[in-house]
Amino acid sequence: MEYTRDAGSFLPNSPEALASRGWDWYDFLFISGDAYVDHPSFGHAIISRLLESEGYRVAILAQPAWQSADAFARMPRPRLGVLIGGGVLDSMVNHYTAAKKIRSEDVYSPGGKAGLKPDRAVLVYANRAREVFGPGMPVIIGGVEASLRRFAHYDYHTNCVRRSALLDSRADILVYGMGERQIIAIAERLARAEKKDTSIPSEILRGFPGTCIIVKEKNLFHPDDRHLTADSIRLNSWDIIKNDTRAYAQSAAIIHGEQDPIRGKTLIEPYYNERLLIQYPPALPLDEVFMDKIYALPYTRRAHPCYEPQGGVPALEEVRFSITAHRGCFGGCSFCSLTHHQGRHIQKRSDNSILREAQILSALPDFKGYIHDVGGPTANFHEPACAHQKTRGACRDRQCLYPEPCPELKISHRSYLALLQKISQLPGIKKVFIRSGIRYDYVMYDNQGECLSRIAECHVSGQLKVAPEHADDLVLSAMGKPPAELYRRFAQKFKKINEKLGLRQFLIPYLISGHPGSTLKSSIALAEFCRNEKIRPEQVQQFYPTPGTLSACMYYTGLNPLTMEPVEVIRNHEEMAMHRALLQYWKPGHADLVRKALRMIGKNGLIGFGPKALVRPENRRRVKGKKKFKK
Repeated sequence: MEYTRDAGSFLPNSPEALASRGWDWYDFLFISGDAYVDHPSFGHAIISRLLESEGYRVAILAQPAWQSADAFARMPRPRLGVLIGGGVLDSMVNHYTAAKKIRSEDVYSPGGKAGLKPDRAVLVYANRAREVFGPGMPVIIGGVEASLRRFAHYDYHTNCVRRSALLDSRADILVYGMGERQIIAIAERLARAEKKDTSIPSEILRGFPGTCIIVKEKNLFHPDDRHLTADSIRLNSWDIIKNDTRAYAQSAAIIHGEQDPIRGKTLIEPYYNERLLIQYPPALPLDEVFMDKIYALPYTRRAHPCYEPQGGVPALEEVRFSITAHRGCFGGCSFCSLTHHQGRHIQKRSDNSILREAQILSALPDFKGYIHDVGGPTANFHEPACAHQKTRGACRDRQCLYPEPCPELKISHRSYLALLQKISQLPGIKKVFIRSGIRYDYVMYDNQGECLSRIAECHVSGQLKVAPEHADDLVLSAMGKPPAELYRRFAQKFKKINEKLGLRQFLIPYLISGHPGSTLKSSIALAEFCRNEKIRPEQVQQFYPTPGTLSACMYYTGLNPLTMEPVEVIRNHEEMAMHRALLQYWKPGHADLVRKALRMIGKNGLIGFGPKALVRPENRRRVKGKKKFKK
């Protein structure tokens, strides 16, 4: 990879770049499944810049050719360790659709080209690193893919329960969650061990919150490991859960309940040969000072210049003029991986930090005056859910919003709206939009003021993203979402506000087809809901059993792990296609599947020409002005 003069402000990403800096040694090599984009929306940029700020030398190896060890062997041996991240998305989710078809593009690669990273990228990269740098080199895996696959997990593509990614990668430690606290602590310990020439890394990488390690049963208890106590929970072993769906669901419920940094316990998952996966409790949430530091690091906010001939990296354009205001989500949706990765605790930046970033964006040469988004996983979850989370953690046995708002939930948009107003008043900024989507139920529960009016008037660019997900209350219950009636009330309120303001703005609802709990009857009800509400979604998300989520557990086991009650599951590909087609029933290409679905459950009355019909009869059309039909 050629290193250009313009790339001097980037971290070195090749042997030539190392040489140009005069480095004959460096501390960490970060191997990334995504192209090298030096922007705080990309995990490899945050971790590498944070280590750099702590005085470590870091090099980047982005999307190396994995088919042989040559690309890995080109990089000199790092002094302290190899860091590996699969990318912003799990590599299997990134590569394949819910129908298990290969995606035609990858927005996290130069030019959007697909196929530049392998399936199960974390495993492949880690094993290549072990092959090249030997058993004495500490290998640390992290990021979304490692987080979601840290325990034994149902894998949709092989339709089986796979072992923890830590075992299959042969890495020394797995960092789950966002990783900043963990990586600094790990780097400090590795640096101390290197000075003392301590044996690396089996015994020195123990006890870090937010990490997983593998130990032998005989070495389980260690004098310096304060997290392994009599209260630690031993899960069902992999040998059991890989064949017993009920045991799998039981483990999933325990794992879900213990993902809290305040009250969570150490979890132990046994494997064969007396090996144990140890998951320490999650790392403590970052305070405002730490969050501000992370987003003030000297990012270039560009993709590396070596990608310019291919057209850059498309994913950057989506976030280039957006600001991350906070992390975490207390929404608790069953299908979402955020609870398993970022957690339920809201971690926010100070207003001053966000305003400084807005000023940086406004000074960019191609800034047009519009901040595209200010938010996080859920834009309007800007404050902690309640005052008790800091001292006793998030509740184990209930969600903040489902099935109804917790009495302790703090429901207010005042600080978020005030922040948006402050940004809007900065010189050079015309408008501040919300594009990451809002939780409409949280808006409807807010009785302190007209937050929706403010959002509609000042922060919507014609379309507002919301996620009702479905219209059948049984399916919504499995999803951990509020009843459909609440969305109807929200949509009516949004419409009335826009009429009053004289604005022509629309809701863009996200809908999921085929989620556990769905039946053809419920999907037809959803199609009728779309017809009645005049919703015609151009994009429909077919349910994808993302590893580690409660919904993936439901799909595999047919049980809701939180209640152990049976859940309807669709596994037949044709039936799954029917569910998807019903959400876009008006498209001619879906007509045959829609008709078949309607006839299967006796809804023939929805096949016809009337205002309530979803689809016309096959090969027939109405003769104008007559009640007869022609073929």
